[in-house]
Amino acid sequence: MSTPQGQARTYRFQAPEPVATLLLGHGAGGGVESRDLQHLAQKLPRRGVTVVLVEQPWRVAGRKIAVRPPLLDEAFLAVCDRQRPRTPLIVGGRSAGARVACRTARQVGAVGVLALAFPLHPPGRQDRSRADELVAAGLPTLVVQGGRDPFGSPSELSPFRAPGRRVVVVPGADHGFSVRVADGGPAAAEAGLDEICELVGDWAAELAGIPVRPAR
Repeated sequence: MSTPQGQARTYRFQAPEPVATLLLGHGAGGGVESRDLQHLAQKLPRRGVTVVLVEQPWRVAGRKIAVRPPLLDEAFLAVCDRQRPRTPLIVGGRSAGARVACRTARQVGAVGVLALAFPLHPPGRQDRSRADELVAAGLPTLVVQGGRDPFGSPSELSPFRAPGRRVVVVPGADHGFSVRVADGGPAAAEAGLDEICELVGDWAAELAGIPVRPAR
């Protein structure tokens, strides 16, 4: 898919009877193969939510370093413009992709923002807060954060809870939602991802105003 920043790539996971569409971008350190994005893409269509994973042009081109935020936004806006779903649109992403979604959500007519592992600040640099991006989204926002995320702990995000803005914690999880063996390891991480999918499915149904069937 052509954008002003080059070719982007989308992966569509269609719900049989869609009631909402969720566009998700990836982070700066990985692509759409991230476990949380893939989990949502596989599970949510059963809940009536079509998922579109958006691979940024810099990643498609094989570069290892992400481009500047304004260029990420430009590419994401171009992809959103091409999608134009008939169902309510929710935008989101993990880490840097969540920042892009927060900055562009209102411009694309989204009804909500899903922020997975929102990078509130670089590790150890609380002085470089990105809280303004989270607040400026100005839409119902669901933040899903690992309990051990060095990019922003749940306690640091607690002040941003507000009507329409929820912060949900995945206990023991890091920035990639992995869990240490001492806290349950891969089994706990898998259970956490399943819980995220259920939570996001319920939230998407709430935003769409249409009941979404429970997963079978």
